[in-house]
Formats: sequence, structure tokens, C-alpha cells
Amino acid sequence: MREHHPHHREHGDGRDGFEKRPGRERGGRGPRVFAPGDLKLLLLALIAEQPCHGYDLIRQIEGMFDGAYSPSPGVIYPTLTFLEESELVTGDAEGGKKRYTITDAGRLSLGEQAIALEGVRMRIDVSKRSLRGHDRPPEIHEAVHNLRHALQLHHGRWSPEEIIRVAALLNSTAQAIVDGPAVPPVQGKAQ
Repeated sequence: MREHHPHHREHGDGRDGFEKRPGRERGGRGPRVFAPGDLKLLLLALIAEQPCHGYDLIRQIEGMFDGAYSPSPGVIYPTLTFLEESELVTGDAEGGKKRYTITDAGRLSLGEQAIALEGVRMRIDVSKRSLRGHDRPPEIHEAVHNLRHALQLHHGRWSPEEIIRVAALLNSTAQAIVDGPAVPPVQGKAQ
């Protein structure tokens, strides 16, 4: 269970310039990658291409996003269960792992949703570019990677003091980026 620190309430209230953005309310995990129904359709299409295990599907989707996004097992397996209960795929236990294969009903459903599947693939391409930040120079990508790595080194060992310290550092850095470069003094102005 997470502790809520009342002294952190000021973050995200708009006073510091960082309003709570839509799509960030799901536990701070970032914007939703798939629209409702997209993942079901994508999994069905991937299974139609080749029968596979849930883990293989996670890796295939991660590859579609060039590693910038990887769906969690907590999203993939319930979706596979739904597809199986809807008789669009079958899951055969093989060595303790289920291997999913598309059914005739699944192929029919996939054929009926060909245009929707094309839309899913287009949205993946847009999301991939957004997640990867293609408009950022490589030096910025490296710096963001280093920041993520530094945060992961804590791995749950956050004291209240460290939370305050790191949050202040990150918020002040973010604000400095938003504010832009310092404006150089105007030359020739009377002093």
C-alpha cells in the first residue's frame, strides 16, 4: 500500500506550471498506448500469423514499438483469456505454457475487422514515434535513459526525505526546460 504525503499535494495542481495531464492518471504509468479493443484485435492478428505463447506476443509487441513500450503480462493474459472465452483462439497447454492458435471464428472476425486492424497498426506507428521522442537529439535520449536508470537504482527504497529531494530536483529541472534558455542581456542598453 502506498503512503500519501500531504506535503506533495502542490505538485500537479497547476501552480508550478505542471498541470496533471490527461492520460497520466493511471498510476503514473503514462498515456494509454492502445485504444479500447486495439489490443484484442492486434493479438488476434499476431496469433493468426503464427501460433504462439503469451510471452512471445509480449516480445512481438515490444518489437513493434522498437523497445519503447512493452505490454505487461497483467494486460496480455487477461486479453488472451477473453479471446479464448470468446472462442476466437484456443489455448493448448504445452510444457506448462499455453500456446494460442486462432480458430475459424477468429479468422472470420479478423477478416471483418481488416480496416480496424489497419487503424491499429497506424496508431502503433504514431505511438512508437511519440514514445521514442523522435524529435529529440540523441544526447537528450541518452540523458533521459541515464535519468530512468538512476531512478530504477532506488527500486522501492524511497525514504520520505529522498522523495522530497528527488521530486524537487526533477520538478526544478523540468521547469528549467520549460522556461528555456536564459535570455542574454540586451546589448547597448543604458545601465
